[in-house]
Amino acid sequence: MNKINVVRPSMPPIEEYVEEIKSIWENRWLTHTGPKHQELERALPAWLGAKCVSLFCNGHMALEAAFSQFPAGSEVITTPFTFASTTVAIVRCGLVPVFCDIESEHYTMDPNQIEPLITEKTVAIAPIHVYGNLCNWRRIQEIAGRYKLKVIYDAAHAFGVWDGDIGVGALGDLSMFSFHATKVFHTIEGGGLAYANPQLSRKFAAWRQFGMFDGEQSEIIGTNAKLTEFAAAMGLCGLRHLEEEIKLRQLAVQRYRERLTGQKGLVLCAEQPGVHSNYAYMPIQIQSKLFGCDRDMVALRMAKQEIYVRKYFYPLTSEFSVCQERFFVQKTPIASDISERIVCLPLYAGLTAEDVDRVCDSLLACRS
Repeated sequence: MNKINVVRPSMPPIEEYVEEIKSIWENRWLTHTGPKHQELERALPAWLGAKCVSLFCNGHMALEAAFSQFPAGSEVITTPFTFASTTVAIVRCGLVPVFCDIESEHYTMDPNQIEPLITEKTVAIAPIHVYGNLCNWRRIQEIAGRYKLKVIYDAAHAFGVWDGDIGVGALGDLSMFSFHATKVFHTIEGGGLAYANPQLSRKFAAWRQFGMFDGEQSEIIGTNAKLTEFAAAMGLCGLRHLEEEIKLRQLAVQRYRERLTGQKGLVLCAEQPGVHSNYAYMPIQIQSKLFGCDRDMVALRMAKQEIYVRKYFYPLTSEFSVCQERFFVQKTPIASDISERIVCLPLYAGLTAEDVDRVCDSLLACRS
């Protein structure tokens, strides 16, 4: 039987991509804010509900661009239930991560835990839209406004998610999106920042080009974080197929929910009423005592059948040695508990109903 990976990148027909990149051979503009880059930057705000978008070579560098505005030693409230990039970006910018626990329903930052963590050094809140689940952004914005803090969202999972008529890119001061190959929308490698203040566009353009505004003088400390024209071309192709890709993901998720809802020892992530999802991931919690098998054993048994799941997120970023050795690490019991039980099942646009059934059959067969 065919191997089922946890993710599989979506790709346009090869003929479409070849046609898209033909002009690159004609103009020989391969990188550094070329025509494809500019076209993609103009196209993305409508998908995100944002006023402005700036592109970068990956989502991590976009995060660093966002955090680079703060003085070294400042504190940023975030959660440890995230990919390494969120915490590493904070630390690489000379800032101190302060870990807030998550709520158990959607795995996003618990607003009730934020205020006790605020100090005179706090400059920002950095919540994560985990698995494409939107944070309680209204509460977070209310708290940030009261304490005059910036809100920088890690929206790596949330491309194309809308809360009613409000796009995820309109939330907070800045939202970072990852366009990595495994995401719902991708540019092979890439990332972006969405924001409302158009004056930031020039700053971010300079930051990704060594801090140069005019090509001669570096007026800010920047880096090399430019998106190539070939990556932007892949993104332009991807946008044409994105609605269909999300519909296919939705069908797979619906099949998973039909098969797994109510199964003893399995906890499915709650859906969010009124939210237009992008169906980025299919996370489940495995309660080992009720299910009869723990998460790690499930992963091993399914791998023997060439079905691959992912312990995502595990471990917590607060458990990384870089944090344990350098910072005071706050206790986050809910995040700790969920990270020991969470697993993401295979999900991508090409996953058929038969594939989903095979995954579910393999999972349920792990019960003792």
